[in-house]
Amino acid sequence: MQRLATLAFFGATFVLMSFSAPVLKKDKHEPTTLSPTRATTFVVDNQQSKLTWTAKKVTGEHSGTINVAEGTIHVENKAIKGGNFSLDTRSIAVTDIKDPGMNGRLVGHLKSDDFFSVEKFPAANFIISSVTSKSSGEYEVTGKLTIKGITNPITFPATVAIDGNKLTAKAAIKIDRTKYDIKFRSKSFFENLGDKTIYDDFDLNVLLIANAK
Repeated sequence: MQRLATLAFFGATFVLMSFSAPVLKKDKHEPTTLSPTRATTFVVDNQQSKLTWTAKKVTGEHSGTINVAEGTIHVENKAIKGGNFSLDTRSIAVTDIKDPGMNGRLVGHLKSDDFFSVEKFPAANFIISSVTSKSSGEYEVTGKLTIKGITNPITFPATVAIDGNKLTAKAAIKIDRTKYDIKFRSKSFFENLGDKTIYDDFDLNVLLIANAK
C-alpha cells in the first residue's frame, strides 16, 4: 500500500512539473517571426527605400528621385494601423537628363520657389490617417500630405508584404502640385501657355523597405 502511495506521489509530481516547466527560448541564431497579434513598429530603411517621380508637360516629361529622410509604419495583426514619413526635398534629383549642365539647371529650378522652395521647406511629410484593407496585402491608404507647409488629404492604393521582421510596401501616388502652391506654367492659373504647359499632376512611385523595431 505504501509503495502504491509513493508511486502515485511521484506520478503526480511529474505531471505538475510537465505543466509548469518553462518554455525554452529560441536559440539566438534562429530567425524570429512576428506574432500574428503583436503590435509592431517598423522603421523605414532609407538606404533601401526608393521614391521616383515623373512630371509631364505638353512636349514630354522628366523623371527623377527623392530620398526618404525617415519613417515608421505601425502594424497589428499583420495589418497597417498607422505611420508617418518625411522626405528630404533637398535631395531632389533628375535622372532622365544626362547632360550635366541641363541637369543642374532643372534641379536648381525644382529646388527654387517656382516649385519646392527647398531652402524654406527642406522636408515634405505624410501622416497616415486611416487604412482600409481591400484584400490580402492590398490597402487603400488615406492621410495628410504636407508640401511647402501646405497640408491636404490624399488617398491612394498600396500593397504591403511582411516577411518575418521585414516589411515591403509599394504605392503609386498621383499628386496635384497646384494644391501646394506649385503653379509654375499651370494652365489652371495661366492662359496662352501653349506647348510650355506643365501638367498639374505628377506621379510618385514608392518602394519602402522597413524593419521591425
